[in-house]
Amino acid sequence: MPKTVIARYSAGGEHFEIFVDADLAYNFITGKNPNPMLPLQAEEVFVDANKGERAGQEKLRKAFGTTDIVKIAETIMKHGDVPITTEQRRKLLEEKRKQVVEIIATNSVDPKSGAPHPMQRIENAMETAKVQIEPFKSAKEQVDSVVKKINMILPIKFATARLEVIIPAEYANRCYGLLKQYGLKSEEWQSNGSLKAMLEFPAGLQGEFFDKLNGFTKGGAITRSV
Repeated sequence: MPKTVIARYSAGGEHFEIFVDADLAYNFITGKNPNPMLPLQAEEVFVDANKGERAGQEKLRKAFGTTDIVKIAETIMKHGDVPITTEQRRKLLEEKRKQVVEIIATNSVDPKSGAPHPMQRIENAMETAKVQIEPFKSAKEQVDSVVKKINMILPIKFATARLEVIIPAEYANRCYGLLKQYGLKSEEWQSNGSLKAMLEFPAGLQGEFFDKLNGFTKGGAITRSV
């Protein structure tokens, strides 16, 4: 039997509610189900769901910029308050925390060394700074505030790596897919069959890229920052 709960959302001084299945709403919030209509138990938006008081079209348009129930349900579940169990909340917080750490680790470096921060170092800094993650706010939206809180403990600089890579002829075709994965911006095939490419990708991925590149070329590739 589905467990129906009321998901709530406030905007511009107005309050909105929808009936959703608790488990399906949790699956939507965590990305396991991309369809916001599946959790919806009634295709109506209310100002008071318990009393059955529906929200007017003008209020919906003003608050959400649309009267489309699909877009409204998505906004309410992603940015509003959805009742979930203690265990679901714990899992959701763990997942959001992991996502925040991954975003920071992927896109930033230590400004002193230019090297990426290991994920565990970022997690430790968040623990020390007592960072609180919000379960119903996207990881991307929380990154800036998290970085501000941990920056005194762990200096962080967001950066992009720009590299020129020369692949020997015997490895060029094999490496082409790898280069595309890491932001291939331009390519120039040389007369000797080698490949010169320009790449641009988040600086935190440099170590990972070099490991893969060396594996593909047995250390034969030439790289330089540009």
